[in-house]
Amino acid sequence: MKRAIVVVIDSMGIGAMPDCRDFNDIPECNTLKNVCKFNHGLNVPNLAKLGLGNIQDFEGIAKEANPVGQYGTMKEKSNGKDTTTGHWEMAGIVLKEAFKTFTQTGFPQEIIDEFIKRTNCGGVLANCAASGTKVIVDYNDEHHATKYPIVYTSADSVFQIAVDTDMIPLETLYDWCKIARKMFDDLGVTVSRVIARPYHLVDGVPTRIGKDRRDYVLAPDQDTMLTDVEKANGTVIAIGKIEDIFCKQGVTHAIHTGSNKEGLDLTLKAINNTLDLKSIAYKDVPNADKSLIFTNLVDTDMLFGHRNDAAGYGKAIEEIDTYIPKFIDAMGEDDYLIITADHGCDPTVPGTDHTREYVPILIYSKKLQPKDLGVLDGLDSVSKFVKEWIF
Repeated sequence: MKRAIVVVIDSMGIGAMPDCRDFNDIPECNTLKNVCKFNHGLNVPNLAKLGLGNIQDFEGIAKEANPVGQYGTMKEKSNGKDTTTGHWEMAGIVLKEAFKTFTQTGFPQEIIDEFIKRTNCGGVLANCAASGTKVIVDYNDEHHATKYPIVYTSADSVFQIAVDTDMIPLETLYDWCKIARKMFDDLGVTVSRVIARPYHLVDGVPTRIGKDRRDYVLAPDQDTMLTDVEKANGTVIAIGKIEDIFCKQGVTHAIHTGSNKEGLDLTLKAINNTLDLKSIAYKDVPNADKSLIFTNLVDTDMLFGHRNDAAGYGKAIEEIDTYIPKFIDAMGEDDYLIITADHGCDPTVPGTDHTREYVPILIYSKKLQPKDLGVLDGLDSVSKFVKEWIF
């Protein structure tokens, strides 16, 4: 069986793109380079062996005289710097028009009123661009007093809803998000994602519950590499938030994760064919002769990039590195591994938003010769490589 494994290290950009100022970013943005510099190098010998250090100078990441992988840089073609835009482009959809954002003003009152009417939630709090960890602290007392959801956005096209699930049931939060998703679709407002942000109090401090986060994404209006594989009698195993990003389109099996480690362990099980597919199946695929394993590792972005935690970001990359030899040892002759990223989120520069950056691409297969891929025009290079391999 021909298999492709795509692992996205969320937000591990490698340098500002020429148009970065159009996205309110600075040319000094370089997530990986600046994380390496902050930590005085990273211990990532396995990513180095694939050729990561050969792409550009990263402090502490060796340049390999004889790398075992193909390596290069990808330049995003789509108009954006967010999760949906990056992953959709990887899968073959290039967006010429950016999703609608409400960073400066919050959401118009007519949208908020419609949300309150449809959900019968009584009211909302915040309605501004904010850090997700700070906004739940700032509005927690009022949230408990009123039971109104905390609604906020960012530089991305997102409508985020936070509630304390010890007070408002998780299923109610999910229902409100589904209603909001339909509302935006009905109104023709192209908000990319409605995100459920559950939290609870830990020793009195509002703390997010990452494993229960859900993304309700505008549905893709084109085929992707996921639907191409699924339609050709293949399995598509989505690990992490992949199924949400693609609205389940083309996904035959899916499982959410609560941490990078869980995502890495599940990916390894999938490669080893020890993942219990029956328990996570949307669709039975008898006699499948091809497969795509698609994993998003979100901690680098959610826990460290947005929180300006360069030390934590570095440790997360080092943890990912320890799984590379496990993946390679488990891979067969017909397996094809891509490691990449969807955008940047430089924790060392001012602000907490994503950054418009180039991203790395590392490819390994027992049948491939090592190669410098140079600079590739488009994250959709991932889709092209995957389909060339599988088909």
